[in-house]
Amino acid sequence: MPEQDDWEREFDHRWANSAEHKEPSARARMLAARWKETPPNPAPFRADPDPAPRRSSWVSTAVVLGCVAAVIVLLGYAQMRSPY
Repeated sequence: MPEQDDWEREFDHRWANSAEHKEPSARARMLAARWKETPPNPAPFRADPDPAPRRSSWVSTAVVLGCVAAVIVLLGYAQMRSPY
């Protein structure tokens, strides 16, 4: 029976999660030590210095339709020129 008790204790997640203190990860300890000396500068989340100008939707639609028409014309021309 002692083998079974060791096996159950090894995979007892309730016991592990109920621990009073959890040690921080190595990265958390490293950053805490680094930031104690020189704290990080505040940075906004996903900062974008100058957003790209947006095109109106009709311009995008015209560009897409123009590309589709050009492909159709090219395929038709290639099919006409084919000897088979």
